[in-house]
Formats: sequence, structure tokens, C-alpha cells
Amino acid sequence: MTDFDQFENNDEEIPKSKTQIKREMEALQDLGKKLLGLSKNQLKKVEMSDTLREAFVEAGRIKQHEAMRRHLQYIGKVMRTEDHEAIAHRVALFDSTSAAYNKLFHQLEIKRDMLIGENSKEVLSEYLAENPQIEDIQLLRQLIRQSQKEVSQEGNTTNRKKLFRFLREAEEKRLGLME
Repeated sequence: MTDFDQFENNDEEIPKSKTQIKREMEALQDLGKKLLGLSKNQLKKVEMSDTLREAFVEAGRIKQHEAMRRHLQYIGKVMRTEDHEAIAHRVALFDSTSAAYNKLFHQLEIKRDMLIGENSKEVLSEYLAENPQIEDIQLLRQLIRQSQKEVSQEGNTTNRKKLFRFLREAEEKRLGLME
């Protein structure tokens, strides 16, 4: 029986190669770099341990390139114990070039168009049932009516943009991206 057969017959995982481990560590360091690029308010909205948060505060004081490189390695090491997938998803929602951000953006556009469309009352009822945290329902209804009027006149897009902004802010509050 070869070593390969032994792994195939047992339910053990195949051990990771050194290259794979190194790639994973570099990915965590890259995630750390992205976190360093966030504003203080955005960084507050990312769930992480106090140790990792302190590492980012310390990184703000480091000016030398080599010291920052070593500190990023430390951040990568600390991130091994974190839920780095959740952190990466949260960072992606802040990054306007990411697929997660674009997906959210397109979903909001579709929701806006459905709210303006033919069955707007049913869609609005569903939307309000899904989002009970929305406080200013009157403003939402007003924006929908004004947007419908704009669509019928085929001109201005000001109110549609306002409606989209309202929906985006509500979604960001729901996701915890905004206070």
C-alpha cells in the first residue's frame, strides 16, 4: 500500500504543502493591508479581536518601510485566529471595486426599479416587511411617487437617485456599515 492509498482510505486530510501555507499567510497579510486602507470609522465596523485592533492602532504609528513589512507579518499571524472570511467580506463591502459591493449595488438598483414599477404597492409591502428598521416610511413613499412621475415624463432622474440613496443607506444600516 502506497502513501497515497493510505490517505485515500482514511478520512484524514491531506497535509498542506509549505507553498500552500505561505500563500494563505500572504493572503492574510494582503487582507491586513486592505484593512489598513480603511478609514477609522470603517475599521470600527469590522468585527475583530482587541489584539488585532491594537495591531492596527500600532501600524498607524509606524513610518519605516521595513518595520511596516514586519508589522504586516505580525498582523497576518494575529489574523490566523480571527474569522478572516467574515472580515474579508466586510472589507469587500467597503471596496467599490469588489464583486460583493457590485452585487449589493445591482440588487439595490433592481429593488428600486421594482418599487417604481407596476406592482409597487405589493413590492413596497414586501420591502417594509423585510426591513422593519426603516423609520421614515412616509419619505420612502414620497420618493417612490416622485420617481414614478419622473419615469412617466421620461426626463429627470433626480428622484430616482434620491430613492436609490435612501435604499442604499437603509441597507448599509442593516448590514452595520453605517451608524
